[in-house]
Amino acid sequence: MQAVSNWLSTNYIELLGFVSGIAYLILSIKQKLGMWPLGIIMSLFYIWIFYVEKFYADASLQIYYVLISIYGWVLWQKGTSHKAGLKVTSATKKLRLILLGITTFLWLILGYLLSKTDAPLPFWDAFTTSVAIVATWMLSRKIIEHWLVWIFINPVAMGLYIYKEMYITALLYFILTVLAFQGYRQWKNGLEKQSI
Repeated sequence: MQAVSNWLSTNYIELLGFVSGIAYLILSIKQKLGMWPLGIIMSLFYIWIFYVEKFYADASLQIYYVLISIYGWVLWQKGTSHKAGLKVTSATKKLRLILLGITTFLWLILGYLLSKTDAPLPFWDAFTTSVAIVATWMLSRKIIEHWLVWIFINPVAMGLYIYKEMYITALLYFILTVLAFQGYRQWKNGLEKQSI
């Protein structure tokens, strides 16, 4: 019992981030507006967690998540005030190329900047951060392919967290990956119904 108590006393912030992250994704799959405030709460926990672990790009990403969550919250709220609402869409080929270019640019810049710090894996940290920035913007616009991006990048992030012995966060990213498959299927069904 003492071991559990000690573990909780040193990992409670990561555990709170884990719980809020699961709740956030479940609401995201259901396209519920309440996901955005939960995303803000989760990000605030993870700013601290990633800073302590010296994943500086991931810590900075959480600041971006707070801002994009406010943006998404406003955008989705505006969409729900119209009869049609904010609809799920698919990215055009042109948009996909633009987002790939932005991701690559961010990755190289962040990787270079992080290589000048004491970050343990600067280019890997920069890679997951760059992809996540673009994926979260896609979510705020209800672009269905954001789920596919998460399915790709979450296992990479999970590997980084295992490397840093952040096992709760690694477990969270495993669950997020599994739920991303469900999210994609559910949004795809909704997209198909929209086009009928």
